[in-house]
Amino acid sequence: MTPRELETLRHIAAGRTYLQIARHMGGSRHTVDVYLRRIRTKLGICSTAELTRLAVSLGL
Repeated sequence: MTPRELETLRHIAAGRTYLQIARHMGGSRHTVDVYLRRIRTKLGICSTAELTRLAVSLGL
């Protein structure tokens, strides 16, 4: 994963919304959505809940 994808995943694990993540990262909600779609594709994950569980298990 790219550094920006990992940062996005950390924010998801912290329970932030797409808008909160976008504001923190200086981007848009669309950009956050793109990062999360890429992560899901790379890891074969279908839901945000699964992403969150993965991030927490990785210590992010």
